[in-house]
Amino acid sequence: QLQLVESGGGLVQPGGSLRLSCAASGFTLDYYAIGWFRQAPGKEREGVSCISSGGSTNYADSVKGRFTISRDNAKNTVYLQMNSLKPEDTAVYYCAISWRRCGGDFGSWGLGTQVTVSS
Repeated sequence: QLQLVESGGGLVQPGGSLRLSCAASGFTLDYYAIGWFRQAPGKEREGVSCISSGGSTNYADSVKGRFTISRDNAKNTVYLQMNSLKPEDTAVYYCAISWRRCGGDFGSWGLGTQVTVSS
């Protein structure tokens, strides 16, 4: 069964760091682009970052220079390193896949992991 599972969320103070993981099971991530998205209470879901099957990356302007996406195909896992976290980064973070490129339709959404940035 194709499944994505996010982990690594938690409560962190402003300026802190977290690393989120998106682990795939039931299929290999090698040929997929993986996107990270987030949804804050009362707001629409927004794209955060994406990495293509070839390793190309993109980031939302709000996280550029602070977040880094990477993939480890051997572990069938994608990571989102989040540094210099701000209260406005508080949200549920989700990962999803698209065939090869970041510009396609995303599916197979995970259940999400909560990130709370607060002092």
